[in-house]
Amino acid sequence: MVVPGASNGEIAAFTDLAWRRGLDTTIFFDILFRMAIATHSRTERAIELFHALSDETRLEIIELLRKGERCVCELTDTLDAAQSRLSFHLRVLKDAGIVRDRKDGRWVHYELDPDAFEEMETLVSGMKPHAVRRSEACCA
Repeated sequence: MVVPGASNGEIAAFTDLAWRRGLDTTIFFDILFRMAIATHSRTERAIELFHALSDETRLEIIELLRKGERCVCELTDTLDAAQSRLSFHLRVLKDAGIVRDRKDGRWVHYELDPDAFEEMETLVSGMKPHAVRRSEACCA
């Protein structure tokens, strides 16, 4: 069985322990596998979102869109950016799900997706450290 993030030794130790206790290991492997995939997916999603936020131009676009939907021509003028450069940054934001677009004739209008910001809050909240006091020093 392949479990992302688990070594063969860890899998063998877990299997042995479960077998000695008379437990059905298939259920535990299924749970362990799903947890590993969920953690990996959350990590990948965080990488995608934080990458989209890691550029000054993209942050400026977000700031402009905080005031509401904007036409791409308005974004181009306000940011004094070449259309191709702006298009690249909007694509990164759209692929990350931070902005959504709406076509109106030959123009495209962009707006922020509030769900993406709630998702980012949840991701960041899940990264906060949990201060746990240790009763003894680890390297004493």
